[in-house]
Amino acid sequence: MIDTIVFIVSILLTLILSLILGYFIRVWHHEKSIQASKKLAEQIVEDGKKEASKHKKESILEAKQEIFSLRKEFDNDMKERRQVVIQLENKVSQREDALNNRSIYLDKREESISNKEQKIEERKEQLEQLNSKMEIALKEQDSKLQEISNLSIEQAREIIMKRVEDSMSDEISNYIREEEDKAKIEVQNRAKLLMANAMQKYASETTTERTVTVVDIPNDDMKGRIIGREGRNIRTLEALTGVDLIIDDTPNAVVLSGFDPVRREIAKRALTSLVSDGRIHPGRIEEVVEKARQEVDMFIREAGEEAIFQTGIGRIHPDLVKLIGRLSFRTSYGQNVLKHSIEVAFLAGKLAAELHEDEILARRAGLLHDIGKAVDHEIEGGHVEIGVNLVSKYKEPAVVIDGIASHHGDKEPESVIAVLVAAADALSAARPGARSESMENYMKRLEQLETISNGVEGVKKSYAIQAGREVRVIVEPEKIDDLAIIKVARTIKDQIEDNMTYPGTIKVTVIRETRASDVAK
Repeated sequence: MIDTIVFIVSILLTLILSLILGYFIRVWHHEKSIQASKKLAEQIVEDGKKEASKHKKESILEAKQEIFSLRKEFDNDMKERRQVVIQLENKVSQREDALNNRSIYLDKREESISNKEQKIEERKEQLEQLNSKMEIALKEQDSKLQEISNLSIEQAREIIMKRVEDSMSDEISNYIREEEDKAKIEVQNRAKLLMANAMQKYASETTTERTVTVVDIPNDDMKGRIIGREGRNIRTLEALTGVDLIIDDTPNAVVLSGFDPVRREIAKRALTSLVSDGRIHPGRIEEVVEKARQEVDMFIREAGEEAIFQTGIGRIHPDLVKLIGRLSFRTSYGQNVLKHSIEVAFLAGKLAAELHEDEILARRAGLLHDIGKAVDHEIEGGHVEIGVNLVSKYKEPAVVIDGIASHHGDKEPESVIAVLVAAADALSAARPGARSESMENYMKRLEQLETISNGVEGVKKSYAIQAGREVRVIVEPEKIDDLAIIKVARTIKDQIEDNMTYPGTIKVTVIRETRASDVAK
């Protein structure tokens, strides 16, 4: 028991001694580590100081080198600047010398000019004195001449001008006649050649057509069905189509009256369909009118596309295509405007080809030259003005606009193609069978031609012939000589152009004849 206790005590003492010894050993190692760390820290600080000192010396050295380099660059730059300044100073000095020399020259020049001005003033005074003396001498001379001749200055001037006019009139008239003859021969030959070449390459129908405004019906009983109970059918038809139906005593016919040719065509087709079907009431009328309107719209577009295809002018705005098709319902002096436009397009194209101009552009201008007639009954203004506004809106070429604006002489043409369009328009309208004219207008034009011709001094009698395309004038031979007839023809021509409206051209022929007769016995 005692041994066990002693053993345990010894073990405990051993443990306690071990712990104490371990603690002191740990403390010793800790102190030793602290000392080593201090030495290491001191070494690091010392090394850092040495490194910092080294870097400081290197930085100072680099800064000194950079300062030296910058200073060297600065010195070089200053040398260059000094050189430039020296050069500029030399130039300024030279400029000042030049200005001084110029100033000296200008001073001398001014002095010379002053001397010349003084001499000019003196000369001017001398000339004024001479002029005064000359005027006095001329007045004295005029006075003496008036005393000798018993004529005033105005009377003498009139006598001299009359003598000059009489002596030169024959020469002037001969010269005018010769030059006009030369010009006419050359122009006629060239025009005949161009027209012949153009016409032989294009031919069209010469018959005219009119817009149909009469619808045939099988019997007069159909008139009552068209009118309807209390007139409801005819009122519906008139309201939907915009035309007036005239149902009178004309047998088997109903007359359509309307200013718009397209509406008139719609009414004609609708009424024809209603008459053939036999069912006539407001509901059926609405259906048939709408169908007729669609048919006419389709016909208009197809007519426009066909015209564009025939003339080969290329792409064109869809709205212009419809307007071209609407021309098929318009007539001018009985001539269908669409066929007339196609004909003008071909003739203008052939003329342009002969003159080496743009044939396609000429055809385009020719086809569109009367486009304003498609809507001239809907829009205020003449068809030329309307046409110019339409094609300008759809961005047509300037040559086309010029051709439309000038084809009736409203403005001077600005291009060769515009002149060709005007010539083709006149040719298409003036050819035989192209247009018809009312008897009243025809007689009025003939009377106006003869009245204008008879009103010219020296004219004895005039006759309008060739359907008003020529007027032959007979002058009094004792009043008008062979040279003066040129002046008479020109006067009549000018008055016709100023006072008359006519298609094509009018030829003026002046005839002077002197006959002498005697009887042999």
